Amino acid sequence: MPEQLHVVISGLVQGVGYRHATYRRALECGVTGWVRNLPNGDVEAVFQGDRATVDRMLQWCQDGPALARVERVQEIWETPSENLDHFQIVF
Repeated sequence: MPEQLHVVISGLVQGVGYRHATYRRALECGVTGWVRNLPNGDVEAVFQGDRATVDRMLQWCQDGPALARVERVQEIWETPSENLDHFQIVF
């Protein structure tokens, strides 16, 4: 059973390529899940994979892409409700 991490990233994270950079990084790391913008300016994502790989994604989220200014990453470790088979940007 994979690990699942639900994160909400706050700060200057919209309009700076955060979703697309997260997508590329997730593909590089081999995690599955999704990422999306929230109406309040935050970015939300779910990552599934082995613990070490999901931890790498969490560490990456602390900084994000070069133009982002991350102020906070809220993390919630969850029991996977479904086995996600790829990573996608959702709208």
